[in-house]
Amino acid sequence: MKEGNLAAPTRHPLDWQSESFYDEAALFEELERVYDLCHGCRRCVSLCQSFPTLFDLVDESPTFEVDGVDKQDYWKVVDHCYLCDLCYMTKCPYTPPHEWNIDFPHLMLRAKAVKYKQGETRLRDRLITNTDTIGKLASIPVVVNVVNTVNKNSASRKLLASTLGIHEAAKIPEYHANTARKQHRELLGTVAAQVEAGETTTGRVALFTTCYGNYNDPQAADDLVRVLQHNKLAVSLLDKEQCCGMPKLELGDLESVRKAKEANIPEMVKKIDAGWDIVAPVPSCVLMFKQELPLMFPDDADVQKVKEAIYDPFEYLMLRKKEGLLNTDFRQGLGKVMIHSACHQRVQNMGPKTRQVLSLVPDTEVSIVERCSGHDGTYALKKEFHEASVKICRPVANKVKQGEVDYYGSDCPMAGKHIENVMDSGAETVHPISMLRIAYGI
Repeated sequence: MKEGNLAAPTRHPLDWQSESFYDEAALFEELERVYDLCHGCRRCVSLCQSFPTLFDLVDESPTFEVDGVDKQDYWKVVDHCYLCDLCYMTKCPYTPPHEWNIDFPHLMLRAKAVKYKQGETRLRDRLITNTDTIGKLASIPVVVNVVNTVNKNSASRKLLASTLGIHEAAKIPEYHANTARKQHRELLGTVAAQVEAGETTTGRVALFTTCYGNYNDPQAADDLVRVLQHNKLAVSLLDKEQCCGMPKLELGDLESVRKAKEANIPEMVKKIDAGWDIVAPVPSCVLMFKQELPLMFPDDADVQKVKEAIYDPFEYLMLRKKEGLLNTDFRQGLGKVMIHSACHQRVQNMGPKTRQVLSLVPDTEVSIVERCSGHDGTYALKKEFHEASVKICRPVANKVKQGEVDYYGSDCPMAGKHIENVMDSGAETVHPISMLRIAYGI
């Protein structure tokens, strides 16, 4: 038996459609095995709240071992996991191909799926992961003003905390009536124009705007479109799109993930077959198509096709740079810039592409923070978890404060807003793609 694992971690397909996957007795047996190995290692204690919770349970048990922990307390560890994947990618020495075969995030996902199937998931959590429904309703003209006002009102936030369990200090993203897809409806049906293709890239980009980019941050989506067009790339929208399924994945609602896949994948394949690459502005959504869906549907050829054709924006721009096709005619330096490297971007194993692109801008010094922000899209909103999310984020916020930077932001816009909220200094987050638009002077 090897002591630790020097090989690159690999992931096994998720056997989520088998009956054994939802067998609670088998689940608890695997939880006990993995918890015991984690207790003996403890390298992950500095990551999310799952690990301190586990180790406190062990240290306060009668035996000081996992066998002394009440099995029902296992769920406390599961509830704190928001599937950032950092333990798997950056800390655990026992991931496959090591014989101990630890995939902590996917074990937590299995536990969440069991909990969901048993009907134990809170109504609040089922509601707030319906991002398309909420976005469509909240972005209706007139309604949008009411929603945004209510979400900023202290009295209504206290009511929301007492009734739904949304922490009153959590920053709820604003909604916009002029969504990204409305702003760029002229891109629908765009034909594959004559552009300069590279060895890897087609030079034609179909934008998957994402729920957040469409309803909550259309400015970043617009900035992405303008940056791509400034680089003489053809840009279009998917004819139709809906949530990528990541919120439902994190909830354990795997059937809803399947339904989202069946809605999005055919639209993406249609574009890919017509000569387009796919780009999405939110790392979690890119990861969904690059990793999670391929692991859930390993035999689906269309899912695998999308996996090979979807890109993070800065990953795509660096590929164009490698091919000698990136516009580097920058008009304005950015000064000191600090980028928070989003967890779901790091998990894609593509390197610090955002830093690499922004470092091409003259008179610009780029530093990077590689720590989780603790947001996760919904974790930071929940009354029982918000303080833990702030604790996780505080080292990131302090790093930004100490850096005295001209710009800061995260590739994950939700993480950027959470950092801004925790800093509480008045300094606003700027999406890195927006920084690049500023540098181009467009």
